[in-house]
Amino acid sequence: MKFEGIEIERAMAVYAHPDDAEFGLAGTMAKWARAGVEITYCMITNGASGSDDPTMTRERLREIRYAEQRAAAKIIGVKNCVFLGYEDGYLYPTLEVRRDVARQIRIHRPDVLFAMDPTFRVAENFYVNHPDHIAAGEVALRSINPDASTRQMFPELWTDEHLEPHKPKALFLQAFGPGGTIIDIGDDLETKVEALLAHTSQLWPGAETTVRQWARETGKAAGYKAGESFRIVHLEEGARRPASRGRARKTARKTAGRPARRGGAKRAGR
Repeated sequence: MKFEGIEIERAMAVYAHPDDAEFGLAGTMAKWARAGVEITYCMITNGASGSDDPTMTRERLREIRYAEQRAAAKIIGVKNCVFLGYEDGYLYPTLEVRRDVARQIRIHRPDVLFAMDPTFRVAENFYVNHPDHIAAGEVALRSINPDASTRQMFPELWTDEHLEPHKPKALFLQAFGPGGTIIDIGDDLETKVEALLAHTSQLWPGAETTVRQWARETGKAAGYKAGESFRIVHLEEGARRPASRGRARKTARKTAGRPARRGGAKRAGR
């Protein structure tokens, strides 16, 4: 498959919690999976903090949320689902986390890496971003330079595990606001919603309607029935052409004043 001049055979999403991928990029993942792209999910935390139920234990919730994520991934067409198992709510971009994510990137060797934007902190006046989201995005950026791409960074991955360095061709950061490149998910919105509904422990009344509205508002800015928005960083040498910059400016003008309110309605940062 080719997207914006990038030949794509494999893609990986690095994110913090079960359901993060379904809220933010499942439409694009379903679209690309249908096109033959091998999709890998790399979920860093175990989701064990995502409940206010006093009778719930962290151990039981962890297993519930792992099962929900596996079910959602199957609906999307995700081939590989990796669970790193760090504690939900306590994530920090430590060297250990960075090494574990770099290992998965070297194993699966994605052409495109999807992640949350660690610079996203507050959405207008209604949402403060979860610190795990910020940490997961920071880890993803550090994997590009230097963790997964440099031979002498975490040299044990090369010398002991025989994992060669790998640098994706592009980084797609989820865009929570105006601007960005909007991907048409009109034909995949129902799949996105079906996958999201697999996360039954995290949904609230009206969640399905809200997610549909977010996708339609985002898509409308680009003339699509539904869309997901990303800030795309081209990492291949010479891949960033003047025409691409022009399209980016045009897209930014089209989407100005049309914030994608996706991050704000999600309860407890999940």
